[in-house]
Amino acid sequence: MTRIFPMLASFSLMLMGVAVTLGLVIGDLYADPVADETLVWATRHRLIGVAAALFVVLVESIGVTYFIGTSRWCKEVTETYRLPPADLAESTRLKRRTFPWLVLGMLTVVVVSALGAASDPGTARPHTQWWTEIHFAAAFGGLCLIAWTYYRAWLNIADNQRVIERIVAQVRQIREERGLDSPAINEPIPASAG
Repeated sequence: MTRIFPMLASFSLMLMGVAVTLGLVIGDLYADPVADETLVWATRHRLIGVAAALFVVLVESIGVTYFIGTSRWCKEVTETYRLPPADLAESTRLKRRTFPWLVLGMLTVVVVSALGAASDPGTARPHTQWWTEIHFAAAFGGLCLIAWTYYRAWLNIADNQRVIERIVAQVRQIREERGLDSPAINEPIPASAG
């Protein structure tokens, strides 16, 4: 997960960056909203923006799912092998410390998307042009904030991975002491001639 998460996060940030760039090259939607080139760029901006928003929510959700799953795994293994609760407590602490960041990233992309919808002149609502600057500031600030949430989540994922490695090492030692991983147990059963 420590390698997959940053790759997915980087891709979602790239999509957001492309959406911001397309938003800057649209042109003036308010001066000539029906010009073909302007409409093409506006449509591309919207589509890439929606894709970026969905991908941000996906990546943040993967982080949430990771911590739910690994925290449960740590609890079950700790109880089954009667391990000291320190690693379980550390995993739970990491999960609780990461969730607010992940939720903040999801909410940020929702706010940026809502501001983009508010600034769309195609809605025929008055004063949509006023929302454009707010949408741009929110998009740029949101890109930075989401990048920070990814960074915080990635650090906590790496810490949690070390907790899991410690638990696995303890379990391996217990299994060796009890003879549960002896070669005779792990050898395949020969087929009977039967």
